Amino acid sequence: MVGLSLAIALAAGVPLGVLLVVTAPEHLLPRPRLNAVLGAVVNAGRSIPFIILLFLLMPVTKLLVGVAIGTRGAIVPLAAAAIPFVARVVESALKEVDPGVVEAAQAMGASPAQIIFKVLLPEAWPALLLGFTLTAINLVGYSAMAGAIGGGGLGDIAIRYGYQRFRDDVLLETVVILIALVQVAQSAGNWLARRAAKDQRGFSA
Repeated sequence: MVGLSLAIALAAGVPLGVLLVVTAPEHLLPRPRLNAVLGAVVNAGRSIPFIILLFLLMPVTKLLVGVAIGTRGAIVPLAAAAIPFVARVVESALKEVDPGVVEAAQAMGASPAQIIFKVLLPEAWPALLLGFTLTAINLVGYSAMAGAIGGGGLGDIAIRYGYQRFRDDVLLETVVILIALVQVAQSAGNWLARRAAKDQRGFSA
């Protein structure tokens, strides 16, 4: 559930984040109005609490996957909640790229597409990995909340077998497992980001 939601969020959120950067004034493809609209859409998406989004998107979820509850029904709101987050993560990472590198690529005659795929994204890759790790961790938390609609996973176990049956031990075990999952995900993300940064420095040298 988390993996599929993350894949969908990356597929939609990364291009959206790139657009937020390159359409900004004085960037590669300045489109101030489009940039303002995209920014407003992303902000609106991030402002809706996930538990509300779960119920708000039920008609859309049922239209897309045939059901509004259960594991399949949780994937749509999970992805929808993560897409604007990924977009801002990508925007933040790309804005950290040294403008001089972009200017040098432009001076050499590189097209906007070449600059995006061969300069901006590779240069921002370590920061992007950390951002994607943070997204995955957020989705783990969101997936636990998806138990409210029978979304399966740890959240469903905690609610159905822990809270509703007054089993504090099940609730505690669920919390421990969630903490372990987050620790593993964060450690893996940090390791990948360090490895990418090291490879990047080695290539530059």
